[in-house]
Amino acid sequence: MPPAERAEPPQDLSHTWVVAAEIQVEPRTASIADFRGSFKTSAGQRVDALEVYCKGCRRPYDEVKGQECAEKVDNRHLIGGDQSTRKKRKVPPPPKGAKIIPGAKVQRRGIGAYMAGVSRPR
Repeated sequence: MPPAERAEPPQDLSHTWVVAAEIQVEPRTASIADFRGSFKTSAGQRVDALEVYCKGCRRPYDEVKGQECAEKVDNRHLIGGDQSTRKKRKVPPPPKGAKIIPGAKVQRRGIGAYMAGVSRPR
């Protein structure tokens, strides 16, 4: 007798709302925020919301409220659409009188690439 199949719980397709905000801070707090990437505010401080959008699909609240999050359904819109049907980028023609000379092959993987400086900043 085959084992009983368990039903998967339905996927949560709701948006994850975030607010882009503007908060006035003291110079010391600005320094801390610049260094750490975060800071603490005082309780009861008023925050001006610049924009409210979904963290997943990056769409504004008023455009997609009440709809499912497109990023959780299919995130192709974040990479410029369906890659198989999108037009290829045009390569600009070289200037008149220019001659294209192929360069040496660049090793991008392995120890040779590390020793050549490809994997580490200069």
